[in-house]
Amino acid sequence: MVLAGRVDATPILSHDATGPQAGMRVLVAPSAFKGSLSSTQAAEAMSAGVHAALPGAVVDVVLMADGGDGSIDALVRAGFTAHEVEARGPTLVPGQSAIAVTGARAAVELASTCGLTRLPGGRLEPLASSTHGLGDAIRAALDLGIDELLLCVGGSASTDGGAGMLQALGAVLLDATGRPVQACGGTLGHIASLDLSRLDARLAGCRVTVATDVSSPLTGNTGAAAVFGPQKGASPAQVRALEEATVSWAGVLAGIAGRDVAGVSGSGAAGGTAAAALAVLGAEIAPGAEAIAEATGLRAAVARASLVVTGEGSFDEQSLLGKGPSLVLRWAGEAARPAALVCGSIGLPADRVRAAGATAWAALDDGADLPDAISRAAQLLPAATARAVASAVG
Repeated sequence: MVLAGRVDATPILSHDATGPQAGMRVLVAPSAFKGSLSSTQAAEAMSAGVHAALPGAVVDVVLMADGGDGSIDALVRAGFTAHEVEARGPTLVPGQSAIAVTGARAAVELASTCGLTRLPGGRLEPLASSTHGLGDAIRAALDLGIDELLLCVGGSASTDGGAGMLQALGAVLLDATGRPVQACGGTLGHIASLDLSRLDARLAGCRVTVATDVSSPLTGNTGAAAVFGPQKGASPAQVRALEEATVSWAGVLAGIAGRDVAGVSGSGAAGGTAAAALAVLGAEIAPGAEAIAEATGLRAAVARASLVVTGEGSFDEQSLLGKGPSLVLRWAGEAARPAALVCGSIGLPADRVRAAGATAWAALDDGADLPDAISRAAQLLPAATARAVASAVG
């Protein structure tokens, strides 16, 4: 998998390792608490809780992400270098984003280039949005001489099938009469063919991996338009139109790839961007949390730790399908390390949390309603972490 074997995690909130826990090493590896804390903010609050419970311990941090927002932050925290690049937003408004680079390897993040957070005024534009900005970021990475590329594709604002990305990389999109098409969700169905003669030639020597936490195919009832179109503001009629467009686009991509990519698990990620990457860039699809964890050196950090602490906003059934904290817990179990789980809320019974690998756990909504816990997450998280850590090592 791309970007393997990254640098070791680096300490956060360093202090003199004295006291009864001197020599104890604690790994803090949270995902974002969506709606309240970024992974960086969660790590700072958790680290404070660890220090309160174990004053003599050394704390290391590895940030978790699943291919959505926060992926670049996690990689930079692990030692990648951030490079500011120009990238168009989903409605083609120019802006700045960051890519993460180490040696000849790079990662680009759709969320911070042309994702939902880049929509002007937060106004959803399901038909006008596109992935041009992701292509801009890829070109910027190629300019740095990279030959391995990780596409982090969560948080998409569009259902353009990745056509905007391809257009930004030099592909010419043509309608049935041979006239050029400007890519966006609303025009996807007009594309009848692709002229790849001007596609950036450097892509031929670049290994591409798509990191995603969804398994949706490009088309159908569980596909890009049906499942994610409404989240991007599409009305029922627009969802139907986008579904027709993705079916047509699937045929175009099949002609390029020489095979049907529409049914591949994960090909519907980012409004079908993964399908375009498969067909045109020769990409492979990888589980997002594992791809980021591999790049950040998480498994090695777990093996070095005496205790592992992880968490996210809500730990539930979805968490068990390969999201960051469940991966941390699994690797902690394989390394025979105790693990404390601290979340905004935990929606699973105790036996299932324990079976997932948690030695001890705490939720911010214990004794408080969930909206209050969300609004005060930064204040509640250190104490909850301290409780879980004390229980895990007690």
